[in-house]
Amino acid sequence: MFSEQEKEALYKIIYTRRDIRTFLTDPIPPEAIMNLLDAAHHGPSVGFMQPWNFILVTREEIKARLAWAADKERRALAIHYEDDRQDQFLSLKVEGIQQAPLTICVTCDPTRGGSHVLGRNSIPETDMLSTACAIQNMWLAACAEGLAMGWVSFYKKNDVRDILGIPPHIEPVALLSVGYTEHYPAKPILESANWEKRKELHALIFHDAWGVGENSTP
Repeated sequence: MFSEQEKEALYKIIYTRRDIRTFLTDPIPPEAIMNLLDAAHHGPSVGFMQPWNFILVTREEIKARLAWAADKERRALAIHYEDDRQDQFLSLKVEGIQQAPLTICVTCDPTRGGSHVLGRNSIPETDMLSTACAIQNMWLAACAEGLAMGWVSFYKKNDVRDILGIPPHIEPVALLSVGYTEHYPAKPILESANWEKRKELHALIFHDAWGVGENSTP
């Protein structure tokens, strides 16, 4: 169905994608933005609920308020770390929200599709998982388009709701900074900073039951 070259391109994009924190202010072509959103909209969703919406933020004053919300939470979370670990955490950049020409807030509507959505009846969290699939599609598409994307993952949801006028029942799942960058690292930023090391895949694989390795005695 796919050529070897096409498969290689897919895996190259998967392994190349990074979470970026510094951006150029260069504008993004509208067609590239729509390609990202279309890729997200083709993400798999349980029960085909498609619970996502995308708020495109380009006004500087709104980006500044979102950056304030992220920085406020970053400083609040720093108390959970000590010494060098705290310094490392505080060095994480949130200025990308203001540097990047575009911030996308991806939301999740837990009411979409009504009370009985196939799959969500059993596992309610599948709406958020579906939204995460859409975000991953967008992230991979950004990499393919030569764009950088950064996922800002600390903020108070009600701050973002107030800034963007999001209704109380809608979940603001992600703030994504999108733009071009001069610094696209070969490794994930936290891996390069020795925040954590990549786990060995074979240690995470069990067979038939939790904790049972391939060579374990039944």
